[in-house]
Amino acid sequence: MPLINPSRIILEAKRLVESDRRSEIRLNANGGNSILVVCDPMKETEYIERITELLPADSFSIIDLNQRLVDFVTHNKSDLIKLYDLLQSATHEIFKAPTGEESNDLFKEIILKIQQALEQDKVPVLINTGALYGTGIHNIHIMENEIVMNAALPLIILYPATIEPDRRSEEHTSELQ
Repeated sequence: MPLINPSRIILEAKRLVESDRRSEIRLNANGGNSILVVCDPMKETEYIERITELLPADSFSIIDLNQRLVDFVTHNKSDLIKLYDLLQSATHEIFKAPTGEESNDLFKEIILKIQQALEQDKVPVLINTGALYGTGIHNIHIMENEIVMNAALPLIILYPATIEPDRRSEEHTSELQ
């Protein structure tokens, strides 16, 4: 499916969520119970507009990770300064504490928002996932979380990405010439 028409891609994800084929998401997808909607980073804003336009608020809960990050930093500013000084060599642990460690972190807040959406019988939809860059939180951490994996509804993640040519094949081609 070409990644050209944002409306078409969003409607296809919506149809998949609403169809009887939902079990295929668990069986065939990495991360188990998730739909990764890949988009051109230059079209991310258009995709977000289509998501808010085409996915009804009574069935889908849009979770803006830019807003989650800003809220987390705003509410934890003094603690973050102390943590930064303490964890200088492992600053990513500020946003995602090591497994088993009890602390307030961004990862737990994201999972809580997903859980709240699921408890309202809404499909959680993550947007602005680029906000996670440098936090140590990766999509796979969210997709493989127990709450997401065991949910009756899937998680949708809008993921801006570019397709890079395989450098090895380019190098091999130049060697042959």
